[in-house]
Amino acid sequence: MNGIVIIFFSLLVLSLILIFFTISTLPQLGDERKKLIKMKAQSYSFAVVIAVLVLEMGKKVYSAFWGSNTYEGISPFSFLLSICIIYLITLLFYKRKYGN
Repeated sequence: MNGIVIIFFSLLVLSLILIFFTISTLPQLGDERKKLIKMKAQSYSFAVVIAVLVLEMGKKVYSAFWGSNTYEGISPFSFLLSICIIYLITLLFYKRKYGN
C-alpha cells in the first residue's frame, strides 16, 4: 500500500476512536446537556458540510462555463477525514463549554 493511504486511514481511525471516546465520556447525569452538546456539534459540522458542497458546486459550474471544462471533484476520503476532524473539534469545544 501507498504510504499516504496508510497515513490517511490511520488518521481516520484515530479521529473516529477519539469521537467515540469523547461521546462516551460526556456527562452521564445531565441527559439534556449531553443531547445539547451532541446537537450543537452535529449542527456545526452539518453547516460546514453544506458550505463545502456549495463551494464545490460553484467550482464545478465555473469550470464548466468559463474554465477548461475539467473538474476532478471532491476526494471522498479526504472529505470524510476533514468532516470527522471538524466534528471532533466542535464536540470537544462544546463539551468543554457545556460540560462539567
